[in-house]
Amino acid sequence: MTENWRKSSYSGGGDGNNCVEIATHPTHISIRDSKAPAGAVLTLPTEAFAAFLSELKEPHSTVTDFARFLG
Repeated sequence: MTENWRKSSYSGGGDGNNCVEIATHPTHISIRDSKAPAGAVLTLPTEAFAAFLSELKEPHSTVTDFARFLG
């Protein structure tokens, strides 16, 4: 299956390679580093990805809160 990768609209200026990319599927979300597209891909069930995004939103946007989320 061909992946349809897309970058965040918050990628910033320049070459826009300072973020992650996602590819959506009916049952899961694939995530990769935009600076290393041939590298590793993290795959999460859609429900887990939604929970992940929810935890990253304010007020949980600091490195400390992200570490807490990871356990």
